[in-house]
Amino acid sequence: MMPASLALVRQGFPDQASRARAIAIWTMGGAVAVAAGPVLGGALTATAGWRWIFFVNLPAGLLALVLLARVPASPRLPVRLDLPGQVAAVIAMGGLTYGVIEGGDQGFGRPLVLASLLVAVVAAAVFLAVQARSSHPTLPLPLFRSRAAAVSLAIGFMLNAAYYGGVFVFSLYLQQERGQSALQAGLMFIPMTALVAVVNLASASLARRYGPRVPMVAGQLVGTAGLLSLLSVGAHTDVWLVAALMVPVGLGGALTVPALTALLLDSVPADRAGTASAVLNTGRQVGGAIAVAVFGALLAGADTFLAGMRWSMLLAAAGLVLTAGATLTLPRTVTDRG
Repeated sequence: MMPASLALVRQGFPDQASRARAIAIWTMGGAVAVAAGPVLGGALTATAGWRWIFFVNLPAGLLALVLLARVPASPRLPVRLDLPGQVAAVIAMGGLTYGVIEGGDQGFGRPLVLASLLVAVVAAAVFLAVQARSSHPTLPLPLFRSRAAAVSLAIGFMLNAAYYGGVFVFSLYLQQERGQSALQAGLMFIPMTALVAVVNLASASLARRYGPRVPMVAGQLVGTAGLLSLLSVGAHTDVWLVAALMVPVGLGGALTVPALTALLLDSVPADRAGTASAVLNTGRQVGGAIAVAVFGALLAGADTFLAGMRWSMLLAAAGLVLTAGATLTLPRTVTDRG
């Protein structure tokens, strides 16, 4: 649904400047959801039970269906379903996700973990081979020849790894190390997400004035600073100080994502908008899943929880520094591909 929604934005706002504002509003909607999610999830878990977190999607989904009925129909392209590519991609992603999560929990030497990672590698190789030969590939490989697209995908992966990896680690810290309830832990994430909506709109304004590179680099550096500040968190650090130190992590992502998304959509032809946004979304989800697995392994393998937590934050910060450096290789402005 997320790639399709971005494709609708690309369709509805052909002008580059208006599209940047629309993407900022699109991102803001996600930011509000991220802000509400931990609190609502904590409240439901503490009262009705964790299964109810899935039912809150029903009214939102019904509202979306009503609104979609008013959206003009999209042009249809005569493209066949790439079934071999789809199957190979699903197997590769399933094997990778299972392997890294179970490896982080049970150890990467277990036969089932090794087998799942091997399946992921083989399926990924099959997927790439199919895409190179298919006349209607799921993932057009020439997409990665664009530096803007390739860098955008790398940044998206790393942003989600840092953000969701951080939320995972500090959820455990607040509940297991500090004895907080699920609801109390959720409330601690409100400061990190409270200003995200405003910063999303500011990112679009900065991108229009200075080009997408400025907010993207600034956002990644702000996120890096936030991750490094979390290295000071100890066993008895005031929980509200911990919540305040997480704020730059959220703001860094909020500053980067709108400009990043607009850059990607501007760098591909309009008929590839859905594909490009799908690849970006997939990369971001994989980044979050891998971060949870890797950070979980670091927490389990370290001498103390705090040591594993600090190694996790250092790893995330190093990744953001690398992608910030890659961002500097981009031109100041990107020509709209139409």
